[in-house]
Amino acid sequence: MSDFNEREEAIFDEARHYTHPARRAAYLDLACAGDPVLRQRLETLLAGDQRADDFLDTNGQLPEAKTIIEPETATIAEGPGTQIGKYKLLQQIGEGGMGVVYMAEQHEPFDKRVALKIIKLGMDTKAVVARFEAERQALALMNHPNIAKVLDAGATDTGRPYFVMELVKGVPITEYCDKQKLSTKERLELFIP
Repeated sequence: MSDFNEREEAIFDEARHYTHPARRAAYLDLACAGDPVLRQRLETLLAGDQRADDFLDTNGQLPEAKTIIEPETATIAEGPGTQIGKYKLLQQIGEGGMGVVYMAEQHEPFDKRVALKIIKLGMDTKAVVARFEAERQALALMNHPNIAKVLDAGATDTGRPYFVMELVKGVPITEYCDKQKLSTKERLELFIP
């Protein structure tokens, strides 16, 4: 994925106002004429935006937890050596509340090491998937030198969503803060730039 530029952002913002599918499609036909890659990218972002809106429309009430993955496939877990699309997982480099982050290798269209975040097994309820996709979309919209860029996104063979970002080598920020014995104020100041 390339950076989300001003033109794409303007088209995205305008398309969000078209709630009727046919009108939105007509608008995208005009705005993305001759650029099918842009059209597909915007449709993907708009679908994620709709899922995030649907999640937020629950007024703080989480939808009934429904597992997306069938029980017989729920024991399948990705790990080092697993191929996900054009990415081969090399090693786990992080874990959060919703997902696990792996260093992965990409060979097409060129060789590159990336970070791939995949939703955890057992966290694959509709509510959590909506939050994960909202995070994925928010990161895709950001364009800042201090924020890793989203490069790609998709779903595993078992239907769990993932996204691929720039691989940033270094110590996790929490570990850095602990080693430096930073105060809460000093920790927050790291986020300003």
